[in-house]
Amino acid sequence: MATRSHRPERATRAPDDPGDRNRPRRRLPMRLLLPLLVLVALMAMLMLRGYVHSEVLADHRVGPPAANDRVPKDILEGGPVIDTREGRPTSLDLPDRELVLTFDDGPDPVWTPKVLDVLKKHDAHAVFFITGTMASRYPELVQRMVDEGHEIGLHTFNHPDLALQSKSRVDWELSQNQLALAGAAGIRTSLFRPPYSSFAQNMDNNSWPVTEYIGSKGYITVVNDTDSEDWRRPGTEQIIRNATPKNGDGAVVLMHDSGGDRSQTVAALDRYVSGLQDKGYRFDTLTAALNAPSAHTPVAGLESLKGEAWVLLVQASDETTDVLVAGLAVVGVLVFGRLGLMLVLSVAHARRVRRRGFRWGETVTEPVSVLVPAYNEAKCIEQTVRSLVASDHPIEVLVIDDGSSDGTARIVENLGLPGVRVVRQLNAGKPAALNRGIANARYDLIVMMDGDTVFEPTTVRELVQPFGDPRVGAVAGNAKVGNRDSLIGAWQHIEYVMGFNLDRRMYDVLRCMPTIPGAVGAFRRSALERVGGMSDDTLAEDTDITMALHRDGWHVVYAEKAVAWTEAPESVQQLWSQRYRWSYGTMQAIWKHRRSLVDRGPSGRFGRVGLPLVSMFMVVAPLLAPLIDVFLLYGLVFGPTEKTIGAWLGVLAVQGVCAAYAFHLDKERMTHLISLPLQQILYRQLMYVVLLQSWITALTGGRLRWQKLRRTGAVGLPGTGSGTPQQPVGGRSAR
Repeated sequence: MATRSHRPERATRAPDDPGDRNRPRRRLPMRLLLPLLVLVALMAMLMLRGYVHSEVLADHRVGPPAANDRVPKDILEGGPVIDTREGRPTSLDLPDRELVLTFDDGPDPVWTPKVLDVLKKHDAHAVFFITGTMASRYPELVQRMVDEGHEIGLHTFNHPDLALQSKSRVDWELSQNQLALAGAAGIRTSLFRPPYSSFAQNMDNNSWPVTEYIGSKGYITVVNDTDSEDWRRPGTEQIIRNATPKNGDGAVVLMHDSGGDRSQTVAALDRYVSGLQDKGYRFDTLTAALNAPSAHTPVAGLESLKGEAWVLLVQASDETTDVLVAGLAVVGVLVFGRLGLMLVLSVAHARRVRRRGFRWGETVTEPVSVLVPAYNEAKCIEQTVRSLVASDHPIEVLVIDDGSSDGTARIVENLGLPGVRVVRQLNAGKPAALNRGIANARYDLIVMMDGDTVFEPTTVRELVQPFGDPRVGAVAGNAKVGNRDSLIGAWQHIEYVMGFNLDRRMYDVLRCMPTIPGAVGAFRRSALERVGGMSDDTLAEDTDITMALHRDGWHVVYAEKAVAWTEAPESVQQLWSQRYRWSYGTMQAIWKHRRSLVDRGPSGRFGRVGLPLVSMFMVVAPLLAPLIDVFLLYGLVFGPTEKTIGAWLGVLAVQGVCAAYAFHLDKERMTHLISLPLQQILYRQLMYVVLLQSWITALTGGRLRWQKLRRTGAVGLPGTGSGTPQQPVGGRSAR
């Protein structure tokens, strides 16, 4: 027997002990800090993605037309190049037969490369007015533009109407656009085109102050005087006609390489450039056409590093989001697949075991040994033992006191109940206590339960009837939450009825039951002996032994009428400790039995059927399930809000149907399902963090100790035939 302490006692200290003040403050454990950091990092990546994709801080308003009496006449009647850098506004026209092709809103991963290919084919150059959002996402295209001799201009970061923005927002749009350009191509530019701009003659009292302000920042504003109107997609011929200047004039021609289907633009561009080149037109950059210094300035040092870091972060956010979307798809398949399997197979299970005349085999009447491992269960043990003594099946009760320090064993002995024995041992852990009980048991059928659980009078009888089938090696009972009056108790009640008991019906039909609950389970002694008894290799000894029995060829089934009432944790701290142990222990058990994946016979069947299902439904799906809520929050904030709410309500409706059916099968009141939406929002997040913490503990090689839960004795003796736990007897307080 193992003798090490799995549940060490803590030394007590007076509340006002001055030593408490001198001790160093406890730091946040790494197993808690890492999940928190992962969550923060994921949210930051999503926010960055929304920011770059114009879902965060985007402003799609367009200002109405306004008067232009405050716009200088020279600007209204001038050319498409406007320079206000010196405080004296001037405008410039292009020389005859000089055409500057300008492309707005890119770069686009589909259409920009095709535009660049056409320009390269004809040895023509252009100006690309890029948005920071697109440049951040496709920096390689910006670099290609520069490498092939094209000029870059700014078109703001996420394309708002600057006439409706504050100066600080204008500054932000420009600086972010330059940051993206620096990261993509290592340059800055002095060319700028306002979103929603057209001809100089359309400048008004709202847009002109912005043009002046931008000039004061060192930018030349470039509008256009020839609009191809390709954004209307009027057809190739019409685009060519719209873009062709009259009488050999020079022009700044507006086209688009992003913002939708630009196939007409690409087709028109090929014919347009070749045709006008044949007529003596030149296609060059703006500064080359004006015989001016290049608009590009190389960046270096900190500015270059900041730009490169920005582009790397954007790439990472996009890739992270892609992974999260893929994860959402996976969890969608798993969640709906599991719900569908549970509904279909639980119906099949219920019909099979509830049909008239159904029997597992010969009626089992032989006596049963009931093992109750107990460690500091003074508040609960009397109710537990009294409920067993009231059983309508012949039993002996063995309470294995695992080194309790609160008088648990003495309480049982003082009851003086017939058929109840106490076995004492030094604290060695639950598996050792159960093995000690097996060694002292008189009978071949062994029931195991927790010290905080109470049985109904019929529980033992119903639990052992499946042993009428000689192939059955173990039976899982129907564990229910007894203390369900609090919100956290109600959430666990829903989880037990829907998640655990409906799951067990499904796994029963599939013959791969993953866990015999510690609160209510039965075993053949011969089956236990063949697999070596209870093991302390994992923190989920019930899952470990169940998997071992499957691998040995035994059937493990579910007895729905074998009801046990257990005390669920009543605080978040206690719930966290319990589920952390369960999650980590389940991972340990899966890893321990991984060889079954390549085994033959019953072990191989479990390894290739049961182990993947358990891994997907009990580890992967719960880990990814919060993505539903993450994207719900994202969709609520950044849209599309209506579709997001509809999708989430659809998922909730499906879960509600499954929960209602599970409650119907277990004859439970539907009123507890009122808290189901809140459970899905809050409770699932807690389980997610617990599971993530378990993953991190496993990956980092941490060793989790057994964590004893604080009992309250809230679950009393069941009323005979009522199926509902009553208050404790004997004058004991339930709290």
